[in-house]
Amino acid sequence: MEICNATTEREAAFLSQDLFDKAMRGQWTEVVEIYKGHEKSRVAALTASRDTALHLAVSGGRAKEVEQMVGSLGEKVSEILRLKNDKGNTALHTAAELGDAYMCKRIASKVPDLITNCNEQNATPLFLAALFGHQEAFLCLHFLCEGNPLDAGSRKPNGDTFLHVALQGEFFGLAFQIVRIYPELAKDRNEDGFTPLHILATKPNAFKSSCRLGLFDRIIYWCITVKEVKEIKNDPEAYLKRFDGSKEPWYPENYGTCAHFFHMLFGVVFYGLPSLQNIRSTKVSGFQADEEKGRNNNHGFHRIKKIIIKKERHTVALQVMNELVKTASPYKFSERETTDIHFDPRITGEAQGVEAETDKKKGCSNKEGTVTVAPMESFLKEYRIIGSVDSKSSKYSVKMAFEKNVILKQKETETPFLIAAKMGITEMVESILDKFPVSIQDLDADGKNVLLLAVENRQTHTFQFLINRETPLHESIFRKWDHQGNNALHLAAKYGEYRPWLIPGSALQMQWELKWYKVVKRSISKHLPIHYKYNKKNQTPKQIFTETHKLLVKDGSAWLTKTSESCSLVAALIATVAFATSATIPGGVKETSGTPVLEDEPAFSVFCIASLIALCFSVTALVFFLAILTSRFEEKDFACKLPWRLIIGLTALFTSITAILVSFCAGHFFELKDRLKFAALPIYIVTCLPVSFFALAQLPLYFDLLRAIIKDIPQRSYKEFTQ
Repeated sequence: MEICNATTEREAAFLSQDLFDKAMRGQWTEVVEIYKGHEKSRVAALTASRDTALHLAVSGGRAKEVEQMVGSLGEKVSEILRLKNDKGNTALHTAAELGDAYMCKRIASKVPDLITNCNEQNATPLFLAALFGHQEAFLCLHFLCEGNPLDAGSRKPNGDTFLHVALQGEFFGLAFQIVRIYPELAKDRNEDGFTPLHILATKPNAFKSSCRLGLFDRIIYWCITVKEVKEIKNDPEAYLKRFDGSKEPWYPENYGTCAHFFHMLFGVVFYGLPSLQNIRSTKVSGFQADEEKGRNNNHGFHRIKKIIIKKERHTVALQVMNELVKTASPYKFSERETTDIHFDPRITGEAQGVEAETDKKKGCSNKEGTVTVAPMESFLKEYRIIGSVDSKSSKYSVKMAFEKNVILKQKETETPFLIAAKMGITEMVESILDKFPVSIQDLDADGKNVLLLAVENRQTHTFQFLINRETPLHESIFRKWDHQGNNALHLAAKYGEYRPWLIPGSALQMQWELKWYKVVKRSISKHLPIHYKYNKKNQTPKQIFTETHKLLVKDGSAWLTKTSESCSLVAALIATVAFATSATIPGGVKETSGTPVLEDEPAFSVFCIASLIALCFSVTALVFFLAILTSRFEEKDFACKLPWRLIIGLTALFTSITAILVSFCAGHFFELKDRLKFAALPIYIVTCLPVSFFALAQLPLYFDLLRAIIKDIPQRSYKEFTQ
């Protein structure tokens, strides 16, 4: 008997090794044959993580082989498909994690209750599809699910739901479908007290108000039209038919590289051709668009494509926001320490596995497939709940009272309205304020209202929206101060740890800080009485501004000094050359009259005028750069005086560089006009390239200066939210 058992074990080990080797070599035809012919091969663990052959086929994306393997299981299909690896994942978990809707349907249609089967992390395949942003897989599993998927494995340990994780991953297309399918999730909170609307309020780059585009990009943005995401109707049969056909390509496998190359090539040439848009869509710029395959592909020029993707992202995020605001009702309820909830015992971490069929369909099967109902004592202890159980149905009704620290955490949680104001999402601020006017009274843990948060975080668009609303804000909103006694002017004067403005250089940052302070002062000073001038530390806004901007003034002064020194050196060199040039007359003078020999030549007039312009403007540039170097670099100087001196100096410098080049070409033209004729112009262009590169390298600084001076209201930067 022992010899037979040893022989059987050796055969099983050999079979497992053979299966593993063939799978690693990609010999899937042989793997399928072995899988069909040997029952032991179906349950054999092939890897250190106890993955079966079916797990490996799914993780390798072998849809055709998976279909054949699942179809060969016969009566044991339920038993085999319930097999898990060391992470508690079934083959369906793996397919959902990869987002393969074809394989999800092949597996889930055989054993539908696998959709609510929990792994070691208490996550179902449906939850994994949402976590990784796979919209097609999520909807496929949703339509195949026979029970309520919210009963088991629908939350992370911290309480995040399908909708939370979809928004955290910025899968806005999927989030829109989820909120339409499960509107009740819009009100759910995690352990930190955050609803899905809280999560969305932390994504400023998903909205137009936080997007900074150049002039050309803005024109493209407003010219293109983007369709809104449509809700996928609750018609399981119609949707699931999309995954009835084969996923395999029509061409041989070894032709794949060639096919993808020509697809990419023709996709660029034939803009938007539907027949070429058959590549399965993936996560593009933070949201999923699986329902419209390839609509983000083949948009021709890369720059236009990026703007189209950006506008699609803004559109679908706005749709999700509207749904959440419409569904949410945070201002209809008063804070209570007790709440009635309903739950199914399957939502605890102990009840992992698959949902078993019972009279009332309660519980969740464990790894061996037996049914277990999580003890109420364990649930109450885990979630810090006290109360009693009244079991008259398949669910329990519990009175839960959170511990004091949990209650305090929920009370201190900022509302989505305040988070949106802090992040500069004007669309959300406007939408919430229109539906819930009482939200204007919201305060954060530091006692700051929406206006104070917008000012403190330099959210210029949100501030302007609040100031210029058709329905004016009440005086009390302007006169609000935080727990430290700071009003809006104090917060506008306070400089944070990072640079908030969309402008490079410490000097220009300082200029826009001064502009922002003046904008806030001009807007709200009439609403502030004189006794609001001091905070609890007896500081005025001016004192706070001086104290918090010392380092910025120092850095700005150093940058201006270094820039002026470099530019003044170039201006001095040009002035020297221009003076020598203007004193030299090409061709000499007539001995009889003393007039220039070439005075009747057009090039001579160009030479004289250009050399004079170069001399005058180089000296002008030198004077203004010296004025900067001798400046006292006070705070007020950064508002207007220093930027104007720098812009005038740079303008004069660029003009003198251009003039000296024209003067050189005009004077040298007399030497080459008879020998090279038409070839002289290209030679002059090449000769002037090195100097031209210097001027071009300084142009960005020049345009930044112009923008900083011209704009009355600074522009906020959102780079820190993209890192």
